[in-house]
Amino acid sequence: MEKKIYVLDMDDDATATKVESAVKAVSGVNSVVASAAKCQIFVDIDDTAEDAVNAAIESCGVTIIG
Repeated sequence: MEKKIYVLDMDDDATATKVESAVKAVSGVNSVVASAAKCQIFVDIDDTAEDAVNAAIESCGVTIIG
């Protein structure tokens, strides 16, 4: 399942890289791209990984909106 996740507080490339690394470590993630410029994270995940992906994102100090 492909998802676009909008976030707050991902203000620079370093934070985007941190978020990408955290999300990639989640079991069930096939791919992830974080864009600080657009405050978006594109992720391709298994249906069972959504909660773990959200937790990984928020563990980086980034807030999910929507």
